[in-house]
Amino acid sequence: MSVTQNLTQSIDTAEQPAWSRAEFERQLRALGTRYHIHHPFNKKLNGGECSPQQIRSWVANRFYYQINIPLKDAAILSNCPDRETRRRWVVRILDHDGTDNEAGGIETWVRLSEAVGIPRDELWSLRGVEPSVRFAVDAYVNFARRAPWQEGVCASLTEMFAPEIHRDRLSTWPQHYPWIDPSGLAYFRSRIPLAQRDVEHGLEVTFDHFRTREAQQRALEIVGFKLDILWTMLDAIQLAHPS
Repeated sequence: MSVTQNLTQSIDTAEQPAWSRAEFERQLRALGTRYHIHHPFNKKLNGGECSPQQIRSWVANRFYYQINIPLKDAAILSNCPDRETRRRWVVRILDHDGTDNEAGGIETWVRLSEAVGIPRDELWSLRGVEPSVRFAVDAYVNFARRAPWQEGVCASLTEMFAPEIHRDRLSTWPQHYPWIDPSGLAYFRSRIPLAQRDVEHGLEVTFDHFRTREAQQRALEIVGFKLDILWTMLDAIQLAHPS
C-alpha cells in the first residue's frame, strides 16, 4: 500500500463516527478468532496429542510469560497518573507474585511444572525458554513500558478469551494426561474468575479512552499485537518440538 493510500485510509477512518460501546466491544471480541486457542499446537495440547516433552516445553516457555506479567503491570502503573486506576491495577501484580496468605499465579505455575516433571530449580533457571519466546515476551513488556498506560491496559484485553482456554485444559488434561497430578492444574482454575474481573476493568478504561473511530481502530491494533505475541510463542514451541 502506498503512502497516499495509507493517508487516504487514515482520513477516511478519522471521518467515520465512533462505534457505540456495544459495537466497539463486539469488534474487540471478534478478534477472538485470532486467539491462540486456535493454534495447531494448542489444539494438539488439549486434544491429548502432545508428548510429555512437548508439555514440559510448553510449561517451561509459558513460565517466562508468567514471571513477566508483574513487570508488565508494574510498567503500566509507572505510566499511570490516576490514583484510582493504580489502586485497582496493583492487585494484578499481587495475583501473580502472591502475598503472605496467597501463593499467587507464579507459584501455582511452579507447582504445575513440578506436576509435569520439571523440578523447581530447573524451571527457574529459564534454560528451557526458546529465544523466540523470550523475544516475544520482552516485546510485550517493552510495549507496556513505552506506550501510554491506556494502551497497556488495552493490550491486556486478550483476557476476554482466556476463561475458555482454561476451562478446556481443566476438562481435557485429566482425561488425556492422567500422569499429571490434578493438583498441578490449580493455576487454570484460579485464573477464570480473575480474568473476568480484569476484563471488566480493562474494558472500562478502553471505552473511556478510545472514543473516536480512529482511536477505536488503534485499540483493535493493540489487541491484535498482543494476540500475535501469544501466537508467536506457540509457533516457537511447536518449531522446537514438532513431535
